[in-house]
Amino acid sequence: MTEPVVKKNYKRSEGTQTSSFGTPGRINHDSSKFYNSKLYSHFKQDKQIEYIENQIKPENINRIFCKSSEKMDELPDNSVHLMVTSPPYNVGKEYDKDLSLEQYTSLLKRVFQEVYRVLVPGGRACVNIANLGRKPYIPLHSYIIKDMHDIGYLMRGEIIWNKASSASPSTAWGSWLSAANPILRDIHEYILIFSKDTFSRTNTNGAKNTISKEEFLELTKSVWEFRAESARKIGHPAPFPIELPYRLIQLYTFEDDIILDPFVGSGSACIAALKSKRQYVGYDISKEYTNLAEKRIKQYLQDQISLFTKQTELTKAFTVADKPKKKVYRTKRGK
Repeated sequence: MTEPVVKKNYKRSEGTQTSSFGTPGRINHDSSKFYNSKLYSHFKQDKQIEYIENQIKPENINRIFCKSSEKMDELPDNSVHLMVTSPPYNVGKEYDKDLSLEQYTSLLKRVFQEVYRVLVPGGRACVNIANLGRKPYIPLHSYIIKDMHDIGYLMRGEIIWNKASSASPSTAWGSWLSAANPILRDIHEYILIFSKDTFSRTNTNGAKNTISKEEFLELTKSVWEFRAESARKIGHPAPFPIELPYRLIQLYTFEDDIILDPFVGSGSACIAALKSKRQYVGYDISKEYTNLAEKRIKQYLQDQISLFTKQTELTKAFTVADKPKKKVYRTKRGK
């Protein structure tokens, strides 16, 4: 049953407005004319709701659970600030099950429904997904968007991850130099961004933003470019690079927030959380990959301790070297 739409009258007293020819600058922009148009009449708007945040038991924080994320009993309602994940591809990789499209999207929908429960109001959900096939092309991202809308999420936008700099030299271009059947070679993936209930998130504890000006200007663009991760190097068929969750964590969370990955795989999101001074919770049904994630996290923490130790030793060495030497004055003895 479709939820009744509550339209809002967006209004600002000063600044630019939506016009027939677009508006440069957008300073204190009043977009009420656009959002109150018929185009938006069937879309859910953000709600005016009370902010609720429940605490996760300390023993369940910075943990990876080897179980399905369809039921995350360890997490209370309204307790997670950001979900970032890359679901299994379902294309016959080692960890995939041979599910039909309906079975696959139903699985994801059940997990994302549970994620909706545990997110705080305004909490964000970020899904990294690649579309599949050529005969025909399966736009998985469009199926996920529809299901997320059905659950109740508000869509914030989508990021195109351009992997061109690390893409393999694929020759699957179809008919060579011919219009008979040329085929597009994918060098991108999608990162779909959603919110629960409202677009804004309350910072009740005055938590710290950790994003720099330069990062903010770069990460608010809708196309990102960075290298993919080597499956052979990591030991997982489809690892996503730490850079991907790190960027999302920096953009969408405050320091000490809780980051959830319901398909934790090799643990990249967990490492990115620690790197950003956040906390994490992860789920995966594969014991092999939960062990791999734990191993990578342990190695990251050991590397940080070693780095800290070296920096401390260097600081001490420079401090000693910079100390002024005491002058020794000698007096001549009389004969």
